[in-house]
Amino acid sequence: MSIKINEKFVSGFIGADELKNIQPAADIAYDKLMSGSGAGNDFLGWRDLPECYDKEELVRIKAAAERIKKNADVLVVIGIGGSYLGARAAIEFIKSPLYNNLKKDTPDVYFAGNNISTTALTELLSICEGRDVCINVISKSGTTTEPAIAFRVFKKLLTDKYGVEGARERIFVTTDKCRGTLKQFSDEARYETFVVPDDVGGRYSVLTAVGLLPIACAGIDVDEMLRGARDARSEYTASSALENNAAVKYAALRNLLLGKGKSTEILVGYDPYLLMLNEWWKQLYGESEGKDNKGIFPASVIFSTDLHSLGQYIQDGQRNLFETVIDVKDQGAEFLIPHDPANVDGLNFISGKALDSVNSTAMLATLIAHNDGGVPNIVLEIADKSAYSFGQLVYFFEFACAISGYILGVNPFDQPGVEAYKKNMFALLGKPGYENMKAALEERIGK
Repeated sequence: MSIKINEKFVSGFIGADELKNIQPAADIAYDKLMSGSGAGNDFLGWRDLPECYDKEELVRIKAAAERIKKNADVLVVIGIGGSYLGARAAIEFIKSPLYNNLKKDTPDVYFAGNNISTTALTELLSICEGRDVCINVISKSGTTTEPAIAFRVFKKLLTDKYGVEGARERIFVTTDKCRGTLKQFSDEARYETFVVPDDVGGRYSVLTAVGLLPIACAGIDVDEMLRGARDARSEYTASSALENNAAVKYAALRNLLLGKGKSTEILVGYDPYLLMLNEWWKQLYGESEGKDNKGIFPASVIFSTDLHSLGQYIQDGQRNLFETVIDVKDQGAEFLIPHDPANVDGLNFISGKALDSVNSTAMLATLIAHNDGGVPNIVLEIADKSAYSFGQLVYFFEFACAISGYILGVNPFDQPGVEAYKKNMFALLGKPGYENMKAALEERIGK
């Protein structure tokens, strides 16, 4: 099953004539993406990646995953942003948010280097005590503060525990192919390295070694994932016609809603396994579109949980938002609601029903209520929570993001604003070369 858009709950806000009128803009965006003539065209490697992934590297990735599974109880994945979100999203979507607590023949997978929290780091070190550990550090440069600190800590842990030679067999590095501090250090230390392609930005990198190595370590079929992405690529690169291309249509619908003042998009899932996919999506769209004082603000919720917290605002708050709902058709499991002879909770009218059918009914009831409250809803229907479907969904969102950015009139592949806080932090921490900036910032804050 291809990803399908159910327009029933957005059609009341966007007319057929509006879709027809945005088609030329979608055609221009599609041509920029496919011809490589648009801004950021040196970061289009993700576009054809599922079709032409380096077969030799893929073999090495799977071999390394087998060694990690054999030798480790715990794999610590060190990275921030696109260097960890995609892998974590895949593991939670396909396996479970409770993956580390399940009985399995694969290692627990924990993520570090995505914050500067003393508590998080010390707790993870405690979890690793008495267990065999491997690490996969993911960084293009090796100098990004958060993962660099974590790498220092876990490299020392492995060296102290296994010695220099033993640690070498447990450290796997995903970085630039030829240059950068981390690549140079890894070559000197003789760590096995994998490639962050030059033409793939971090937030588009889940289908490279960045995501595939930790995903494979969790026992997920990466060949199936790439097959799903490959089939999605065949579908979305064939034509820009809205009636035939769900990814282009999603991009068009988003921009039409933005034109009506809907400047916040809420990605909605109805199961906790979608939580980290939502987080991956927020980086993809926020970092790709949020520039030049433009963009749709990406937010997310998990229903029905968040209906009891944010539901009131979505129903009756400012009408500057729309929702995109991920509707997974086959959950892969069934649970029947038991009968209670005392009927204490008054719910015997749903006794014997599948819990998933109740969840689906909650989704339908919410779609109707939010529509009545003036909130457009785009519903994305996917077949199941398999590796194949995850690959499809990743490519769908990546392709739609590029099209949407070009329709919006921004470069969807750069992130100039991300560097601002880094420079301020380097200066305030006293990094050499930032002395003048440090003095200016300290004067501003009255230090």
